[in-house]
Amino acid sequence: MRKLFALAISAGLALTGCTASRQETEKTQPTVFAAASLGKVLPEIEPNASYSFDGSSGLVDQLAGGARADVFLSADERNMNKAVEKGLVEKPTMFATNYLVLVTPGGNPAGITGLDDSLTGKKLVVCAPEVPCGAASLKLAERRGVTLKPISEESKVSDVVGKVSSGEADAGLVYATDAAAAKNVETIPVPGAEENPNTYWAAVVKGAGQPETAAQFIKKLTQEEGLAKLKAAGFGPPR
Repeated sequence: MRKLFALAISAGLALTGCTASRQETEKTQPTVFAAASLGKVLPEIEPNASYSFDGSSGLVDQLAGGARADVFLSADERNMNKAVEKGLVEKPTMFATNYLVLVTPGGNPAGITGLDDSLTGKKLVVCAPEVPCGAASLKLAERRGVTLKPISEESKVSDVVGKVSSGEADAGLVYATDAAAAKNVETIPVPGAEENPNTYWAAVVKGAGQPETAAQFIKKLTQEEGLAKLKAAGFGPPR
């Protein structure tokens, strides 16, 4: 009986230790609000973080509404500037770039050739204008002298990829990184897109519960290992 009692105490202490260790880890994990296009690469750079991925404009709205986070990563300068103007974040740092490509379902059944007349009468999907990939799509179309007529505008670039890969749409404008990571799609480069990329920005959220960990997270993004993983995922260097 004494032996069983001792084993029970030992097991209880071990469980308490594991619980305490887990709670301590959770306390030191930064909460990161990040653009959806970073959804695959960030956990590779820092697995010990709690992530919330969404469109950059939606994340700014969440922060403005009182959502708690330690780090904000935006897929463009415009939404980071909004966060700065609203007093939501500290001084931002650019850490990567990305550019748009056209994607079609595998085999390109609609015969899309580019951001051109081949899109006439076809089912095009783009990001909504308020999110970075949507704003970039409008600018790219203007430079190419093309008027976009999408059947839907999505709040996240991952949703555009999903509609194209499923065959629900004939084509979509997405980031090169999302196209490279997607299955069942074909990629069509758009002239001029790579020369006019979106810039990605990182900032510590004001009032962050883990300000030191947040700063370390951003530092990791901009150091050699983080930059190498971003490059491997298709992101360009900061400019």
